[in-house]
Amino acid sequence: MGAHGLFPNSAGFDRVGSSSNRLSSTGGLCHPENSMGSKVLLISNNRCTTPDAVFPLGLAYLNSALRRAGHHTLWADSLAGGESIESVLARYQPDAIGISVRNIDDVIICKRETFFDNLSWLGATIRRKIKCPVVVGGSGFSIFPRQLLELSGADYGICGEGETGFVCLLAALSNSRGFSGIPGLVYRENGNLVINPPAVSPGTRPLEDGDRPTSIAEYYLRASGMMNVQTQRGCACHCCYCTYPVIEGSRHRHHSAESVADEFAQLQRLGAHYAFIVDSVFNSSIRHVTEICEAILRRGVKLSWACFLRPQGLTLEMMKLMKRAGLAHIEFGSDSFSDEVLAAYQKGFTFDDILHSSELASQENIDFCHFLISGGPGETMETLRRGFEASLRIRNAVMMAVVGMRIYPGTPLSQQALTEGCIGRDSDLLRPTYYLAPGLSVDGVFAQLTDFARRAPNWIVGDPVPAYTSLIGRLRKKGTVGPLWSYFSTIQRLWPQGVNGNGK
Repeated sequence: MGAHGLFPNSAGFDRVGSSSNRLSSTGGLCHPENSMGSKVLLISNNRCTTPDAVFPLGLAYLNSALRRAGHHTLWADSLAGGESIESVLARYQPDAIGISVRNIDDVIICKRETFFDNLSWLGATIRRKIKCPVVVGGSGFSIFPRQLLELSGADYGICGEGETGFVCLLAALSNSRGFSGIPGLVYRENGNLVINPPAVSPGTRPLEDGDRPTSIAEYYLRASGMMNVQTQRGCACHCCYCTYPVIEGSRHRHHSAESVADEFAQLQRLGAHYAFIVDSVFNSSIRHVTEICEAILRRGVKLSWACFLRPQGLTLEMMKLMKRAGLAHIEFGSDSFSDEVLAAYQKGFTFDDILHSSELASQENIDFCHFLISGGPGETMETLRRGFEASLRIRNAVMMAVVGMRIYPGTPLSQQALTEGCIGRDSDLLRPTYYLAPGLSVDGVFAQLTDFARRAPNWIVGDPVPAYTSLIGRLRKKGTVGPLWSYFSTIQRLWPQGVNGNGK
């Protein structure tokens, strides 16, 4: 799961009249010979900033593909401040609009905050102001295409990777061609909704400087102190709850090492001092990690970075190389410290792997945390207790634990939940629905985890309280970069009664 699931970072525009219902926008550059291309408005539908505002990298790839195809682009971002959506529409008069829906909800069982409810307002606002095709996409849309197309009122949607599908759709609309061959396209035909199979590209074109609009990038650098990089797509792991294979495909497709090093250099030119590698797991292969790190070192890039790592297959040599290349923080998607539960979660590794990986990171003085999902398949109060005792063997780590496992369609967990009667075939999973193992209760698991946090100050349980959120803001204003969970255990030791929340 990693930070994607625990701390999602996108939402939607606030409603009319709210102070944050404004957009920052900037134009994409086009070559003179491409002046006949369509004018496309790209909207980043994102208002969540906890724990940090995250640059919408997927939209940058779409922006790149459109610009390369000769289209003119304008990027509107609801977090960055600026014009209202009505003003942008009136000024730019786009020929087509793309709306990116990244996250569905906060993945916190006691809050269940959702980030899609404003889509109907956004779609209606667009319809009142302009007549042009509206396309909705993004990772969140790819999981719930039917519901979100209807909610947004959009004409079309794109499931999976949007670069090819969006460009092909614009060509088809321009030339009055059919839609059947457009990868990932969601459209209506004769009263029925059609979802074309998504494309899985063998690779992606590297981003160029103009693909990350400077004014937008500057906002995210001010807000979070970091930018992000993708070194591969897809995931060959089999975690029972995970949507990565649904969204990106079930095999790792690596970007070239030199193109990744180029992007690191671009971020440095933008003024970034820190980057986060957003891959599902960075260490999909030893060769991939080695080539990326060696390319970064050859370029002489001085940029610290963090990544998600699978706690398996790591070596001291690899850890040393990553540190030399700038690795400063590791987020391990461990999920449990019980071998029984790890097997039920279909993780494919054991606690011994977790312990070994932790020791390597500790030996190299790299900050690291373990994300834990408590209460999923196979969990009992006894496995929780054994997991806590095992965690005491891990030195210098932060443990970030949530309760319950979010059920998404298309995952093995959804089939298990259906078989066990936790959900029905017609259950609306768009509204946050959680799996909790038989015999467990939310209150019981929270009480157990809270007890762990009292006994070990390196445990973060549920959603941190406002005092911690306020601290994050102060640290960012002072220029602190990188993930801030590494500060938590120190703070909790100082204020043991006032920092750790229970998510309620």
